[in-house]
Amino acid sequence: MSSVRWEVEGHDWPNREHSRFVRTGMLEWHVQVSGPEGRNAPVLLLIHGTGAATHSWRDLLPLLAQHYTVIAPDMPGHGFTRGRISGGQSLPGMAKALAELLGKLGLGAPEIIVGHSAGAAIGVRLAIDLAIDAPIIGLNPALLPFPGLAARLFPAMARALFVNPFTAMIFAQIASSRSEVGSFLKKATGSRIDARGVELYHRLFRTSDHCAGAIGMMANWDLETLAAELPSVAARSLLVHGALDSAIPLDSVERAARLMPHAVSMNLADLGHLAHEEAPEQIAALILEFAAQTSAVAA
Repeated sequence: MSSVRWEVEGHDWPNREHSRFVRTGMLEWHVQVSGPEGRNAPVLLLIHGTGAATHSWRDLLPLLAQHYTVIAPDMPGHGFTRGRISGGQSLPGMAKALAELLGKLGLGAPEIIVGHSAGAAIGVRLAIDLAIDAPIIGLNPALLPFPGLAARLFPAMARALFVNPFTAMIFAQIASSRSEVGSFLKKATGSRIDARGVELYHRLFRTSDHCAGAIGMMANWDLETLAAELPSVAARSLLVHGALDSAIPLDSVERAARLMPHAVSMNLADLGHLAHEEAPEQIAALILEFAAQTSAVAA
């Protein structure tokens, strides 16, 4: 199967009642917007990581939407967002495209940015490029290059895979089995997510378009440049790491926190790379507490 179809794969998509489709440039975004009824609330932006989509926030979004106007898009190449962005799926390109979406929505600049894995890198890039001083919360954030030889080999391998037109189709074929997807998620993330979560990832992974979007994002990633700019991040930041994360090492998160002038790191026991899917109540409480503390300091 080539594409994720809203009328098929999205027929019972989590938080579907909050979904809308918004066009900017050559992109048609799928974005979910939710907040407290009857009042305007500060904007909280959720940015998912590589290979995920809005379903990753299925249980966290409703908890945060009790206090904030939550904006959660499917990033270009992922989920139900369609089209292309100029310059490809580079980190600056993704951040610029996201800024255009925020402008089109007209809800104001985010007052809190929450990003998971590669989504945290997009959030930091967005904050730097737009000079946004909003608190940043990175969940198992991918902010530094892969250590050693992997720093050079991984992007090169992703680019080689991306230019092969059959790669995404092969990946999608491998992911045609739900049990294979479940095994992959457990091994790659160290997380144990529920059957509903596995089924939703399975819907995405079995489509070549979504697989191509994930590979394309990795192929264009440049974390060395971002790492050099981390000392310029003025926002107060919280970098959260799951102790069982098999994708992002704790040392990488702690080093990123030391590079950012106003950042602290936190390690959570018994959670993996998808901590926000494993323990949404715990992660929501962390976000709300850090946001409250940051507001108090700013005041």
